[in-house]
Amino acid sequence: MKIAVFASGNGSNFEAIAKACQSGTVDAEVVLCVTDRPGAYVEERAARFGIPMLSFRPKDYASKREFETMLVEELRRRDVQLICLAGYMRIIGDVLLEAYEGRIINIHPSLLPAFQGADAVGQAMDYGVKVYGVTIHFVDATLDGGKIISQTAIPYEGSDREALEAMIHAAEHVLYPATISKLIKQFHNTI
Repeated sequence: MKIAVFASGNGSNFEAIAKACQSGTVDAEVVLCVTDRPGAYVEERAARFGIPMLSFRPKDYASKREFETMLVEELRRRDVQLICLAGYMRIIGDVLLEAYEGRIINIHPSLLPAFQGADAVGQAMDYGVKVYGVTIHFVDATLDGGKIISQTAIPYEGSDREALEAMIHAAEHVLYPATISKLIKQFHNTI
């Protein structure tokens, strides 16, 4: 299966997916990394893996529809079958949702439906939760509201955000490739 990973920043989940694909743990190939922030560190990670990069600035386009149309054309040109959002900090619009219905997934650093949107970790810490987590879900027109595919819980009662985020990232780097592998197997079983 051919995958595109969308990221806006550091790209640690992109790297976890790329490693899993290149090692054969996930029966797929990352054929494109997309970022809406040229210069983001994910570009360096993609270069190290030899994965083509598509960097664009949304403000260079007249509308979301225009840049998403460009993205769909590029994804189709590369025969992308699954889009994995990995820290892509932009809401997916109608053009991508229609072209890849049921084939866009996202990772979110909370046990959804709790703490949707930006800074989920900060929201959860402010609320005083004792169990944090990671969710992978299908993307739909709602904010972090698509059907949940997998989750993992992370018990933590401390107040060190950096330590908590390290635990969350470690969990993400295991859960995301495992979930992608599970989805690919399900996809192959429905053919």
